[in-house]
Amino acid sequence: MAEVAGNAAAEHLSPAFPERAAWGTASKLRAWQVEALTKYFEKEPRDFLAAATPGAGKTTFALRLATELLARGTVDRLVVVAPTEHLKRQWADAADRVNIRLDPMFKNGDGMFGRHYQGVAITYAQVGMNPDVHERITASGRTLVILDEVHHGGDALTWGDGIRQAFTKATRRLSLSGTPFRSDTAPIPFVQYAPDEQGIRTSISDYNYGYGRALKDGVVRPVLFMAYAGQMRWKTRMGDEMAASLGDAVTKDITAQAWRTALSPEGEWMPAVLSAADKRLTEVRRGVPDAGGLVIATDTTTARAYARILQRITGERPTVVLSDEAAGSSRIQSFAEDTSRWMVAVRMVSEGVDVPRLCVGVYATSASTPLFFAQVIGRFVRARRRGETASVFLPSVPGLMALAASLELERDHALDRPKDAEDGMYNPEDAMVAEANKEERASESLLDVQPFEALDSQASFDRVLYDGGEFGTGGEVGSLEELDFIGIPGLLEPDQVRDLLRARQATQAKRSKGRVVKDGTPKAPEPENRPMYLTIKEQRSELQRLVSIWSRHANEPHGAIHAELRRISGGPAVAQASIEQIQKRIDVLRSRIGGRR
Repeated sequence: MAEVAGNAAAEHLSPAFPERAAWGTASKLRAWQVEALTKYFEKEPRDFLAAATPGAGKTTFALRLATELLARGTVDRLVVVAPTEHLKRQWADAADRVNIRLDPMFKNGDGMFGRHYQGVAITYAQVGMNPDVHERITASGRTLVILDEVHHGGDALTWGDGIRQAFTKATRRLSLSGTPFRSDTAPIPFVQYAPDEQGIRTSISDYNYGYGRALKDGVVRPVLFMAYAGQMRWKTRMGDEMAASLGDAVTKDITAQAWRTALSPEGEWMPAVLSAADKRLTEVRRGVPDAGGLVIATDTTTARAYARILQRITGERPTVVLSDEAAGSSRIQSFAEDTSRWMVAVRMVSEGVDVPRLCVGVYATSASTPLFFAQVIGRFVRARRRGETASVFLPSVPGLMALAASLELERDHALDRPKDAEDGMYNPEDAMVAEANKEERASESLLDVQPFEALDSQASFDRVLYDGGEFGTGGEVGSLEELDFIGIPGLLEPDQVRDLLRARQATQAKRSKGRVVKDGTPKAPEPENRPMYLTIKEQRSELQRLVSIWSRHANEPHGAIHAELRRISGGPAVAQASIEQIQKRIDVLRSRIGGRR
């Protein structure tokens, strides 16, 4: 019979939900943590990969496992490898609370940590620079190595090679990830891969705790995505003026430049969105008094500019974090412990950083890989009590909308997928669509060499995305349509969020029916006059979004869903299907998803 891990070694860890008994016997551990520990001690494997959604409590699980292995004498030292300087200090602080002394100041030149420590907290970059040092430390005793956010092991060839060399002789290895996939096909050290039904080598997690289950357990917050569109104007290198609506179905380089124009602090889009986000934060703070907000910026220049805008809006100077140095870590820690409103950061707060009071975010960066997006959203989902919600403001561009709509998808790392696959997953239908649209990608690199001047940007409220659904009829900034959603209470259960969104949607539909133009006659819909290929492109995107949602709920691969839709509705593959044929498939999936709700 498997030994169920006790709780004595974790007695100093703070309880997740004291009023609710966790699965098993440990009231101070969450149900999934005890479940994962039990699974580990059934076999005590040398390698174990635990994939748990950001905010679920991977650090608590890992330190609980470490205390047990140390107490049993299975290991006598601990090495924690983290992506950043801030995170290794965060690990050392957390370990200290359970009486494990780690040295986060260890340098490769030190050779060995002091006897008063039980191990070290280091970065992947440190290991990559000199794996020999860490190989000697690992081999000189019975060592447990914790690889935090292990997907970083493939960030650079030297990192992956260094990790393999340094930790091959480890007694035990525990790999952790909140996003166990990469945007490339670099293999992750000490992760097992096996072919799926299509022959694609895919990572295998020993224990998986996804966002959907964590949401049901009340461990993470539901996320409202507040999408903003608007009109953009910019000047190209040739002096030509360009204009586009953010989110329109245009080529990728036009979308990228419109997006870049929106993020310019010189226009009106960013101030309008930051003001809306601050209003949302005020509403959330009615129920969560210490709730904070985070703006993720692309670079240091825009980060400072956004901070100045926020100071004008709020009258309070935001915390600004620009680097992964000691000063940046101390600023993050201070913000985590105070009650100030806003922090502005450049990427470094995108992964692993623990600031549980973050409830409102502004995605003000042009980075759009599934991995980075998931890491950013992970900063806002950590729940401290039931009913807390998260709100993330973002530009209404197709790539981000697709990622927001598929938040609950649990992804594995696929080694053999094509390198140009954009969503971290692969199926034959997607490949055909990608081939059909290949000519658009050819111009994507132009953005790097085509400087432009942002001339003007105007924001408008677009819609709210939640649990795979879309709500809202759009509207001007400051309109009732926008305020309906900004004013949603910050303390609601997931089902209450969904019910309230539906109610607001119904209210807006009634309001729009009553609108008339100045002569008293109902406003007629604007006639459409656009090329057919743009409509088909939009339909393909919508179909793929719905396929992703249904794949998550039905646990079926994308290719199988596409094949079934073709059998039901008729017609060729997506790349060759007509408007009517694609619409039939969309209608089928909408009916299924609507029936599920």
